[in-house]
Amino acid sequence: MTRKQRRLVLIGSALGVLGLAVALVLSALKDSIVFFNSPTDLVEKHVPTGARLRLGGLVKQGSVVRGENLAVRFEVTDGKSTIPVAFVGLLPDLFREGQGIVAEGALDAAGTFKADSVLAKHDENYMPKEVADALKAQGLWKEDSEKQVGAAPPGRTP
Repeated sequence: MTRKQRRLVLIGSALGVLGLAVALVLSALKDSIVFFNSPTDLVEKHVPTGARLRLGGLVKQGSVVRGENLAVRFEVTDGKSTIPVAFVGLLPDLFREGQGIVAEGALDAAGTFKADSVLAKHDENYMPKEVADALKAQGLWKEDSEKQVGAAPPGRTP
């Protein structure tokens, strides 16, 4: 084999190994790549207890119950399904009923989502595109706010 042929074989082998590595990583992360799962996704996928994930949706009206030592219980809905959430800690200033949120944590054996962190949209005009798309799919989208989806408010970058 000439030097040029050996170099081409080496480059081809390296690209093959790299392609295989990328395929394995994407295969392992196929469910984790999603920014968040809606309550309906959790119900339909039958997520195992203790699996770490993100839950996104709207805080159900009348569901927020504050307890002692910063404990808060509320429900997250996408209009079709509702998941109870338990969180201990400081909530974002913009957290309220009817607010779009993303909570990170795991489901317990009772079906309650134990959140480690709760994120709320950063201002009243902004909604992440993924949350808006999920709300549109459920028929809960307000057409008057469509121009705000995925766009940062003036003077801010997303």
